[in-house]
Amino acid sequence: MVDWSLARQVTRLAAGGESVPDLGLRLDEMAERAERELTAYTGLRADAPLPAIETVARAEWAETNIDTMSGLLDPVGERLEGRMAFAGPLAGPLRAAAGATLATEVGLVMGYLSHRVLGQYELSLLQAEAPPRLLLVAANLRNTAAALDVDRSSFVEWVVLHEVTHALQFSAVPWLRGHLAGLLEEYLATVDVRIERGAAGALPSMPDLSKIVEAFREGGLAALVQTREQRDVLYRVQATMAVVEGYSEHTMDAVGAKVLPAHEHLREAMERRRRDRSAPERVLGRLLGLDMKLKQYELGRAFCAAVVTAHGIDRLNQVWSAPEALPTLDELSNPAAWAERAAVPLDTAVEPG
Repeated sequence: MVDWSLARQVTRLAAGGESVPDLGLRLDEMAERAERELTAYTGLRADAPLPAIETVARAEWAETNIDTMSGLLDPVGERLEGRMAFAGPLAGPLRAAAGATLATEVGLVMGYLSHRVLGQYELSLLQAEAPPRLLLVAANLRNTAAALDVDRSSFVEWVVLHEVTHALQFSAVPWLRGHLAGLLEEYLATVDVRIERGAAGALPSMPDLSKIVEAFREGGLAALVQTREQRDVLYRVQATMAVVEGYSEHTMDAVGAKVLPAHEHLREAMERRRRDRSAPERVLGRLLGLDMKLKQYELGRAFCAAVVTAHGIDRLNQVWSAPEALPTLDELSNPAAWAERAAVPLDTAVEPG
């Protein structure tokens, strides 16, 4: 349904054609040090070697994410295509127009994001055969370090800490990938794909699939929720992603304070970057759900810090014991209530690692 070749052409154009600059750093050593220090602090242990760090151009990052999105969007697109059968002779042109429109939107979204993202633990939730990757967008790291006036080596290592934490989470907690994949499949199954006749004949009326998937990836599903079923899935998605992101934020601060002399300055600079966006960026951020992602960082980080301060890292690690142990949205705002519940072992608990 979606013209993925067109999407890749659009995203390459939007991302730009810069080469990958040499950061002049031993990224492999940074990643090894990050895993070692994170394991020592959290107690989480990878069940297999983590993927090697890769530096990529903006266009490569964007195309990699488009490949992932194709696996998410194609099933929904197939349902939409099936609904177009009623249009008779117009079905072919409608499919082509809808596919090109969606491809252009997806390409522009990923092209825009490619200029902002610093690093990513790329994990395809619905394509289990696709190996995970640890990606750093070298040009963005170089430019951001210069714009924030911070030491490039420390800044890159801080970003590496964040992404290696995600890699460690998914490697050490075997059920986490499947849990998120299940939520995604459950949500996409509720997407109402309709074709309505209009005054000009048969015109498609359909959800904006690119925004659905990008919003899901960034946690900004609130504006897309239409039913109680979707709302229930949304709450579980938001709570899970807040823990995933908050745990990473907490651990990168705890470990960063130990291994990076300029850690406090880096945290202040990053918070400033997140706040100081231009008016167009703020508008796009709301449309793409990026504001929701920032709230996830803040809520999850505060939750993790409160639990560790009151009970230690072992209690916080109970979030990884089983899906049932994850906090609800209400518990994220009341860490003491979750900590009390987590003190009672679950019958279904599975220890991380």
